[in-house]
Amino acid sequence: MLKGFFNVPTPHNEPVKSYAPGSAERKELQAKLKELRAQEIDVPMYIGSEEVRTGKKKPLSPPHDHQHVLGYFHEGDASHVEQAINAALGAKYAWEHMEWEQRAAIFLKAADLLAGPYRSKINAATMLGQSKNAFQAEIDAACEIIDFLRFNVKYMAEIYQQQPPVSGDGVWNRLEQRPLEGFVFALTPFNFTAIAGNLPTSAAMMGNTVVWKPAYTQIYSANVLMEVFREAGVPDGVINLVYVDGPTTGNVIFNHPDFAGIHFTGSTGVFQHIWKTIGENIYKYKTYPRIVGETGGKDFVIAHKSANPKAVAVGLSRGAFEFQGQKCSAASRAYIPSNLWDEVKQYLLDDLASMKMGGTEDFTNFINAVIDEKAFDKISKYINNAKKAEGVEIIAGGNYDKSKGYFIEPTVILTKDPMYVTMCEEIFGPVLTIYVYHENHYEEALELVDQTSPYALTGAVFSQDRYAVELATKKLRNAAGNFYINDKPTGAVVGQQPFGGARASGTNDKAGSMINLLRWVSPRTIKETFVSPVDYRYPFLGEED
Repeated sequence: MLKGFFNVPTPHNEPVKSYAPGSAERKELQAKLKELRAQEIDVPMYIGSEEVRTGKKKPLSPPHDHQHVLGYFHEGDASHVEQAINAALGAKYAWEHMEWEQRAAIFLKAADLLAGPYRSKINAATMLGQSKNAFQAEIDAACEIIDFLRFNVKYMAEIYQQQPPVSGDGVWNRLEQRPLEGFVFALTPFNFTAIAGNLPTSAAMMGNTVVWKPAYTQIYSANVLMEVFREAGVPDGVINLVYVDGPTTGNVIFNHPDFAGIHFTGSTGVFQHIWKTIGENIYKYKTYPRIVGETGGKDFVIAHKSANPKAVAVGLSRGAFEFQGQKCSAASRAYIPSNLWDEVKQYLLDDLASMKMGGTEDFTNFINAVIDEKAFDKISKYINNAKKAEGVEIIAGGNYDKSKGYFIEPTVILTKDPMYVTMCEEIFGPVLTIYVYHENHYEEALELVDQTSPYALTGAVFSQDRYAVELATKKLRNAAGNFYINDKPTGAVVGQQPFGGARASGTNDKAGSMINLLRWVSPRTIKETFVSPVDYRYPFLGEED
């Protein structure tokens, strides 16, 4: 057994490749896209040492070309969730007692595999399975998950290094960070491959074993992640990947006495239901489960009358419409001062007019498809209702078509009512609603921003007036867990902007920081006295002379 105080490699943010015409990475990615499209893969569940195939096969198709089949996954049932729990519990002792630097090496290797030989594959899988363009796939499926893995190793080492600062005479105080007692459930979303990879690995890195259930619409790239984890050396049973519907999975997981925690990203409604279920079942568990969740957002942009109109417009174009607005952090509501509106509007319309929409295989397309028919129908309903509402005008987009893929034009709604439904409710699609306020009513507009939505995930202020920036920073202190000044409210970078929000947006445990990893350990303090007392009497008990 190795002995030493080990230093891990200093992490750095993975450089983002450009995929510009003629670049080597562009040619490699285009070749990989062609290769994967030409295959029909068979995707099993991964439980312990087994690849489980049930025969109940469901197709995997690109959202932008839903008649094309990339492969099939094998759907499981309650028995497979039980099997995954048993595999996790069976692997727990050996994994928990593996030296931490060995666990670190596994995940550092996974990062290097994703940065090198698997980069084009994970990007292509994300582009095809989730309809992300090349740049959006690169910053997510490659760079962000690589960053998560490398920075989390550093945070893990720093956590283990933290010790009580003082040990009195004759005493040695120590602090041990134990994995949770039981298994962790990772429930991951469709929209970020990096999140799907980080939720199970952050808990596993700290010595926990995991049951991982991805969104069905992300299984295609989840399968590649699992391939990487296995090649990196994650032992059997440490991360178990199952494809079972949510209610069935939850019924098994949340009734199990060894359930120790959930790492979740998804909708607020689902998270609140999970929290309620855990509360109702609390007496069944061996310990109080850790509940970590990042949920919805109704993310804002507010511009001050001093703002640069072009910067505001670009912040909206990128912030609202990259990845079709399917980011928890996407700009969904904007408050523009009357003195800037005409300029901002023209710049925004010019941007939208230049955006091409289509499949991800054509690198000139900025806009791709929304994730599935359910999302398409929900988003288009909001657009249809806006077309009929009083005091509401669609100034860009408003069209949609699902005959080949689930395509919805980037849509901008202008409303005279700051409480109109699309200013308040999360849509999770390429729809931006704008309210124009009187240029001299900035403080009142800030009050609107703070009070309109139950969410508090991300937000941005644009201003060249420092007093206005300071006022917004103070007034909107609780309105966003990630707050941006003169930038779009998306694009948090691991190690730079730990991500998460409060209110209805989650527990704000900040993915991409040490804060998150601390949720997956249970500290134990150890006090050792070198020479034990042999008389119970203290000096104060002595009698006066």
